Amino acid sequence: MAEIYYDGDADLSIIQGKKVAVVGYGSQGHAHAQNLRDSGVEVAIALKPGSKSIQKATEAGFEVKTVDEAAEWADLIMILAPDQHQRSIYNEQIKPHLKPGKTLAFAHGFNIRFGYIEAPEGVDVILVAPKAPGHTVRREFVAGRGIPDIIAVEVDASGTAWETAKSYAKAIGGTRAGVIKTTFTEETETDLFGEQSVLCGGVSQLVQYGFETLTEAGYQPEIAYFEVLHELKLIVDLMWEGGIAKQRWSVSDTAEYGDYVSGPRVIDPHVKENMQAVLADIQSGAFAKRFIDDQDNGAKEFLELRAKAEQHPIEKTGVELRGLFAWKQEDTDYTDGSAAR
Repeated sequence: MAEIYYDGDADLSIIQGKKVAVVGYGSQGHAHAQNLRDSGVEVAIALKPGSKSIQKATEAGFEVKTVDEAAEWADLIMILAPDQHQRSIYNEQIKPHLKPGKTLAFAHGFNIRFGYIEAPEGVDVILVAPKAPGHTVRREFVAGRGIPDIIAVEVDASGTAWETAKSYAKAIGGTRAGVIKTTFTEETETDLFGEQSVLCGGVSQLVQYGFETLTEAGYQPEIAYFEVLHELKLIVDLMWEGGIAKQRWSVSDTAEYGDYVSGPRVIDPHVKENMQAVLADIQSGAFAKRFIDDQDNGAKEFLELRAKAEQHPIEKTGVELRGLFAWKQEDTDYTDGSAAR
């Protein structure tokens, strides 16, 4: 059984006694910073000169420092920049200022797990990862609730790194919901696998194939869009509330029967074998190398794949159809371009 911590298991005064630098002010950055401040923690935002986020952070009342200044000033440095940029930010602007007794913190273990970042001796390395987008982390905190976090310690140089991680999680609201103990390796590998095989890659490909199957059979694209994409939210919400069992309980008997007899025909044992191959590439570091090598090459493959995906017919249908709804769907973190971690 997983080890889970709640408010009573964490000492807020530990993080209140530290100066915290939050590197980045995107989706996760603004939520961590504001929740920490509301919990009585001294926070500064670390951004590169000319960053578009400087104005947002300043207007929110934060002191903005360069990454060099913040790394020198802080006792704990939470790196919330995108995975592909963390290595250069760390090597050029954070590492020179690390001293024994400081803490290096992450919300995703990618760069530590795959060796792109190595902390010097005497520095604690911890992970505190809320399992939700930043705007949800902030909204739930303000409402007096919290988002479940997972925490890990890669290096416990001080002997108190776990207590620091729990204290940080409490300050951003995690222990209100529950904080699960994990490792950097487990968090990174399961997170990447979940994204690639189910949550992003798997679902996206399944939806596209469903849309193609219906439209190629002569059905209207608008009807196909509703049946394979729009209604997906209803199903996922039910799963989130009560697992697959609640989803099956909530739908019609016809839908439930179809789930049992047709689901395994679409997602057959070969899919699981393919998932195992995806996991093997994650565990070996092959995916990480492919991603970082491509980013170092100007993200050529990444941008080509994005452009190709944007041309799928389901996207054109969706834009047109959503524009006709009597109500308007909005996600400010998506539409204002601030979704980057």
